Amino acid sequence: MAEGFPREPVVKPVRGWFGGQLTVTDVSSPPLAGNQKGSSASMITGRPGRLVGWSLVSGTATSQLIDGAPTRVGLFGGTFDPPHVGHLVTAINVHYALDLDLVLLMVANVPWQKDGTREITPAEDRLAMVAAAVESVPGLVPGRHELDLGGNSYTADTLRVLGAEYPGAELFTIVGDDAAAKLHTWERSAEVRERSRLVVVDRPGAPVELDETVEWIHVEVPRLEVSSTDLRSRFCDGRPLDYLVTDPVLDMIEERSLYGSSDRMVQ
Repeated sequence: MAEGFPREPVVKPVRGWFGGQLTVTDVSSPPLAGNQKGSSASMITGRPGRLVGWSLVSGTATSQLIDGAPTRVGLFGGTFDPPHVGHLVTAINVHYALDLDLVLLMVANVPWQKDGTREITPAEDRLAMVAAAVESVPGLVPGRHELDLGGNSYTADTLRVLGAEYPGAELFTIVGDDAAAKLHTWERSAEVRERSRLVVVDRPGAPVELDETVEWIHVEVPRLEVSSTDLRSRFCDGRPLDYLVTDPVLDMIEERSLYGSSDRMVQ
């Protein structure tokens, strides 16, 4: 467990509201309850609940909190084929910026928007890679809920399950700017917005534009041009993967002979 975690509560300024969007940059939590759309939100305060670790018990990620059950839970879903440093940077920065108790890196069982477009690595293998990626990262937890649900993975279904698992907790659905732009194509997108607060992550200099009726939180993260598609190609043609995928993930890939890694090791 990294030293310096959990953080002590802090008070930092927030840039404020812009229409239905809250821009958060290097802060520990969103405005206090009661701030209305268009109001000034000058100060925010961190909360006492803190994640101190996680364990996989009977295949389920279980958070361990000093002060009880999580009350602020982030959902960061994806195919994670494979998980890379860009995923981790996004999750870590949102975890910090919004002062979340934990961020679940939720592995899609069948990513319906990608199904049939290419061969997808088996879900259990992708979950194993995500578990390896976050094993030593405080506040990040692998999620297998969509594997247990089976079939196509829809965020609305996942949020329903998380709402039952964390009763009373505030849920945050974390998406990239590209996914946010396609929000209208999601299955039951209105339900997603009802069950959670939408968090849109983008890179500096790449503004996000959404329908003005959609309320969302904006978090900027460092620009890292890393894609899972490129990483799979690198495995096939032998190009270096250093600093693009963490060593535990590479070890898991080799252990499970994914992406032709067994052929790569023989060469």
